[in-house]
Amino acid sequence: MVNAVEQSVIQVMKERGSVRKYQPGVEIPPATLKTIIEAAGSAPSAWNLQHWKFVVIQNQENKNRILPAAYNQQQVADSSAVIIVLGDTEANKNAEAVYDEMVRSGAMTEDVVNNMVNDVNNYYENVATAGVHDAIRNASFAAMQLMLAAKAHGIDTCPMGGFNADALREELNIPERYIPVVMVAMGYAEQPAYATNRFSADQIVINERF
Repeated sequence: MVNAVEQSVIQVMKERGSVRKYQPGVEIPPATLKTIIEAAGSAPSAWNLQHWKFVVIQNQENKNRILPAAYNQQQVADSSAVIIVLGDTEANKNAEAVYDEMVRSGAMTEDVVNNMVNDVNNYYENVATAGVHDAIRNASFAAMQLMLAAKAHGIDTCPMGGFNADALREELNIPERYIPVVMVAMGYAEQPAYATNRFSADQIVINERF
């Protein structure tokens, strides 16, 4: 039987849509935005390296400045906030900070941590695509949780992959270490998301193998 909490989560997933028309000039309460970001940061990640950073843009002048990099998509200017989700291509550098805390808490021994740090560094050194692929994959988990957490607080979002990453990097002074993975406009809908059709489970499930 599905309990009340699970029903609530499923309902949020079903109600989330990509809203492109926002009420301009409406701010998200700081405590609410912090709660949403913290929920996004609880996403799973390979080796718990937490391959994400969030550039939060709320100032209207700054939203207008990045508008050209977003190909003038009006939701960037009208939303309450634009979140640039970055993927960390050097997330292996987070390992010691992440695992040292686990040693202090007694969750891991130093020997286990040393072995894990070695494994992480070997992976990043020897797999050519590790940095970029893991950055995009894991930051995407956080981006999805960001949008679901926002919807749970009555705040709509619109994920955008259509942007000029180089222009955005220059405008926001983003270090080379980080990849802009997705822009998320966030705010209070002036118009609801338009309805979209979805494939049924029968159309998207392959049982066992092709």
